[in-house]
Amino acid sequence: MIFAMTLNRRPATTDEVPTASGQVPGPTMAGPKSEDPGKGDTDTGTITKTRPKTKRPSLYRVLLLNDDYTPMEFVILVLQDVFNKSREDAMQIMLHVHQKGVGECGVYPYEVAETKVTRVMDTARKNQHPLQCVMEKQ
Repeated sequence: MIFAMTLNRRPATTDEVPTASGQVPGPTMAGPKSEDPGKGDTDTGTITKTRPKTKRPSLYRVLLLNDDYTPMEFVILVLQDVFNKSREDAMQIMLHVHQKGVGECGVYPYEVAETKVTRVMDTARKNQHPLQCVMEKQ
């Protein structure tokens, strides 16, 4: 059993003249065509839809930098508020930043990472702390 889809033809322009069967000639697709003049000129074929290949966005690491003036409790609160970290995770990240000088808060697409860096910096400035937050491409 063969299934076929009848394709609608484009509208006729003023310079096109209908054939004897009343059909206006137009673009055709490859496929079986009826050779019997009694069955009409119906074009059939298979239509395939291609999907564009999408590319994953570049990811950026958001990093906190250590300083000698920002209170540890403030860093924990920022990690909980901006990065949605649990108290335990925030404590671990804060200690890592304190001991190693830098710590990763998360990995995000560019716009999200940029927003988080801005939120951290704004919160630190409003509370008069010199906390620094940066982002780098992963």
